Amino acid sequence: MTAPKDKGNIKKNPHVTLKMVAERVGLTKGTCSAVLNKTAASRSVPAHTQERIFKVARDLNYRPSFYARNLGVKRTYMIGVVTQEIGDFYSSPIIGGIELYLRQKNFFFLTVAHRHDPTLLETYSRLLLDRGVEGFITVDTFIDRPLPLPAIAIPGHSRVEGVTNIVLDHRKGAWLALNHLVQLGHKEIAFMKGAAISPDSQDRWTGIREVAKELGICMRPQLVVQLKGDDATPQLGYPFAKELLNRKRPFTALFAYNDISAIGSIRAFQDAGLRVPEDISVVGFDDIKIAVHNNPSLTTVRQPLAKMGEIAARTLLKRIEQHEDWIPEISIEPEFAVRNSSAKAQSLSSIARKLERAC
Repeated sequence: MTAPKDKGNIKKNPHVTLKMVAERVGLTKGTCSAVLNKTAASRSVPAHTQERIFKVARDLNYRPSFYARNLGVKRTYMIGVVTQEIGDFYSSPIIGGIELYLRQKNFFFLTVAHRHDPTLLETYSRLLLDRGVEGFITVDTFIDRPLPLPAIAIPGHSRVEGVTNIVLDHRKGAWLALNHLVQLGHKEIAFMKGAAISPDSQDRWTGIREVAKELGICMRPQLVVQLKGDDATPQLGYPFAKELLNRKRPFTALFAYNDISAIGSIRAFQDAGLRVPEDISVVGFDDIKIAVHNNPSLTTVRQPLAKMGEIAARTLLKRIEQHEDWIPEISIEPEFAVRNSSAKAQSLSSIARKLERAC
């Protein structure tokens, strides 16, 4: 296969150097380097001169050496992203939002997954520092002490000096979900509390309890179950939904801790011969990508996960590049997606009879 001939006036060379760009523009290498790398020194260069430098660099197909750039400005343009698992339904869209923003700003990122292993987390954190990252973004990871670099935590709940917490308004999320169920006539509602390893668990549970009291919902101990483990698949909710059924306490709706536990619960109910939403309504939390494709599609509290990643990346770069002051917390508003897994409440007696047959 033959490459097409260049129709322009300048022959593109894969080995173009900064010196060649500087000679064609008629300026020093230092000036061209400052403009092309967008350093603070470039602010003194007139806009029309900067545009001329960029045009020549584009025409010559100049690609600055990453390592040379680092030597010149003592920068790595790298961010460390620390998450509990890569590719799960929660972390994946957040990291996607981070990647999209960093790519636009010519930053790289290195990602490590600790799987809730504190030793691994400590080891990976040191490795990222050794590789010269300029800041951290943590996803679904507890931070309990200050870090040596600017950091953003998604979600973050402990106030730590130098760490900006991206926090969803869990109380509003709880209100959106529970008010929806109350409006549909549900009074006997079961709840799934998050596993202790989840950073959101306690704040979300506090919000749920406050809203339930406000709406007059009785949270019966027999209808509350706490998730355990770190399974990032719908299997997480399946055994705990079965446990709720085995308690023989009738309920007409379930407010699950997150979407994957909600989807697992729907499967457990269906396997027991119960219909969703005709017998039991189910509401999730997160609005992960598969929520809309589940059968039935899932009614859920929506976290703007990709947007949260983008906000985290933007906030971190402002601290690194523009030296903006540390912001302890950024609050994110949830939304609510009403789909096919919720409907008007059925009579409790009919559910009780079906539970007897199911168990």
